[in-house]
Amino acid sequence: SQVLDTRDVQVFKVTVNGQDAQFAFGEKHSFKGTPLEITFPNELRRGQEAIVEISFESSPQSSALQWFTPEQTSGKKHPFLFSQCQVEFI
Repeated sequence: SQVLDTRDVQVFKVTVNGQDAQFAFGEKHSFKGTPLEITFPNELRRGQEAIVEISFESSPQSSALQWFTPEQTSGKKHPFLFSQCQVEFI
């Protein structure tokens, strides 16, 4: 499984290597946010890579998420989202 930090986001779907994955939010913490635990559909071998895709919606209160407008990016065509949270592997 994998645990991600979140703050004020709605998660609709999670896939791992193209397969649906189970996910659940943990208990909300006042300043750390809310952990999102993703359970992988298949066990991974040590060193095996996984592509995790999360369909979500952010809000103005999502303080850990920051957006660049298209004009702020090098290609000037698409917005760019980045997070300052860190991943914790279990």
